[in-house]
Amino acid sequence: MVNIGILGVTGMVGQRFIQLLADHPDFEITALTASTRSAGKRYEDAVTWNLESKIPESIKDIKVVETDPKQLKDVEIVFSALPAENAAVAEPSFAKAGMKVASNASAMRMEPDIPLVIPEVNPEHLDLIEIQQKKRGWDGFIVTNPNCSTIALAMTLKPLYYQFNIKRVYVSTMQAVSGAGYNGVPSMAIVDNLVPFIGEEEEKMETETLHLLGDFDGESVTDANFGVSASCHRVAVLDGHTEAVFIEMDDEFDVGEVKKSFSDFTGLPQKLNLHSAPKKPIVIREEKNRPQPRMDRMEGNGMAVSVGRIRKDKVFDKGLKYVLVGHNTIRGAAGASILNAELINEIM
Repeated sequence: MVNIGILGVTGMVGQRFIQLLADHPDFEITALTASTRSAGKRYEDAVTWNLESKIPESIKDIKVVETDPKQLKDVEIVFSALPAENAAVAEPSFAKAGMKVASNASAMRMEPDIPLVIPEVNPEHLDLIEIQQKKRGWDGFIVTNPNCSTIALAMTLKPLYYQFNIKRVYVSTMQAVSGAGYNGVPSMAIVDNLVPFIGEEEEKMETETLHLLGDFDGESVTDANFGVSASCHRVAVLDGHTEAVFIEMDDEFDVGEVKKSFSDFTGLPQKLNLHSAPKKPIVIREEKNRPQPRMDRMEGNGMAVSVGRIRKDKVFDKGLKYVLVGHNTIRGAAGASILNAELINEIM
């Protein structure tokens, strides 16, 4: 068993880490960190638990400590659910102390020597770790996963990118309130309403997607050469981001070919049979009114992306459009970091 710690355990993503890692066959939770306000308390006393499941019995009595590498003993991997401003300071200190940091935070994602990884999409980018360690003089390292809405989009673009030569992508998201945290969207702002703005979300989708599908030459990543335009919106859904995707191709295609590309898509996590990897990363829904977040977000234990309404677009030349649903706090956050760590643990 690998001893692990979780940084920022009291927030929504931190709670998902607890839920997903409590009974993990390869990882054992031995350390939990949070703010000074929570440090010194039993986890059950430090957290306001907001998930549908109960706090795992094995975790309740673990003492929460401050987010400082000196507080963690014999920990090999730490999972970061820290806010970006805290992560920018804390994560490098853990890597410098020799720990492997699997981060969900945005602070370090676009650093040129920090791998931004979806294991089914770009596992080869993990080779940046060696470059990172040499450049920064760290014994440990940081690996990040993308923004929640980016993960679901990029997973569906991957099987299409090389086969059909994507020219440009337009995406409009309908994002769940859990993505903003428990206190992130006041009920009076979202009930009977839709908020057509999520700070920095569109920029993340437009940059991270191209980086994920970019080419790694052994030293650096060159972004993919197509355009991405995103419009992001908050809706009154608890969990599960929905995205309407429009793609203009350079090459002619048949809808049946697209469906086969989605259905046949697998990656290194499936080949290695990693614990958190869904057997089918992309699940096609043929019903006219699917996918829907309430009905499809837990596909593949929340780690798969559901795709439906796959059809040609009549406005764009060689246009394709479809709708996807992905679980934003599982595949889009905690589960993504865990799958990254499982892959690293297997191949490094």
